[in-house]
Amino acid sequence: MTPRDDSDANDNRWSDLDRPPLNAAALRRALVRDGRLWSDVQLVSRTGSTNTDLVAFAANGKAEEGAVLVAEEQDAGRGRLDRRWTAPARSGLFFSVLLKPAGVPVERWGWLPLLAGVATAAGLSRAAGVDMALKWPNDLLVTVGGEERKVGGILAERAGPDAVVVGIGINVSLREDELPVPGAGSLALAGAISTDRDPLLRAVLRSLEDWYRKWRDAGGDPAASGLQETYAAGCATLGRVVRAELPGDTSIIGEAVAVDGDGRLVLATAEGVQQPVGAGDIVHLRSTGSTGSKGPMGEE
Repeated sequence: MTPRDDSDANDNRWSDLDRPPLNAAALRRALVRDGRLWSDVQLVSRTGSTNTDLVAFAANGKAEEGAVLVAEEQDAGRGRLDRRWTAPARSGLFFSVLLKPAGVPVERWGWLPLLAGVATAAGLSRAAGVDMALKWPNDLLVTVGGEERKVGGILAERAGPDAVVVGIGINVSLREDELPVPGAGSLALAGAISTDRDPLLRAVLRSLEDWYRKWRDAGGDPAASGLQETYAAGCATLGRVVRAELPGDTSIIGEAVAVDGDGRLVLATAEGVQQPVGAGDIVHLRSTGSTGSKGPMGEE
């Protein structure tokens, strides 16, 4: 990538001592090594969207597989369904990665955002000491005061015929009065043992590399790579009655019983039909009692 902004801050890098800037040089030393996935790590103080920027760099031939673009602040971050994602500067992790899954059939690329969810949850569980769960397809959940809250999300976008950009946003140190919407949370509010973003980011990227290599080496097969089983084990949506709000202002209510080989959520409806859902917004309604509450990545 050609742009480089290692000032590590906005107008005043020490304006909030509880939120120190990331160290770009240290991140590159830790992550960019011969034979590993991550080829470059760039840090900018502020941008609209790391996904938009990295897609553009890839389209212009300015980014290779394994490029990582991190922003201390985003003012036009996007989530699924074009929802806006905003947070105070240096209060979270906002980054995108460029992947080129050569040898993996395109029809299996839909597993990449789910893979990123598994990897992010696993990395944060270890580094932050916080129990994480996944809401289908790729929302990251924590528990704050006994309430399930969203702490992060993932957005995957095509970047040409052979590449995908995966963007990840995680609320790290947001306080209650800084939360953007009801139902949001942060690692700090969930009792994280650390909110130091450097080791958190390294943990997530290393976990993402491990899972990506396993999945790619298996030709993108979610069963053979262990991805499908691990995702199901950590998915808080399974075993619940949910409402799937689908494109076209339609909805389906049913029990979420499985995630199929295409990454779709399978709902068992009251009519006895098993309906796969590949896109839409999922609303958790209640537990069926058929499964226990999910712990860290699915442990009961």
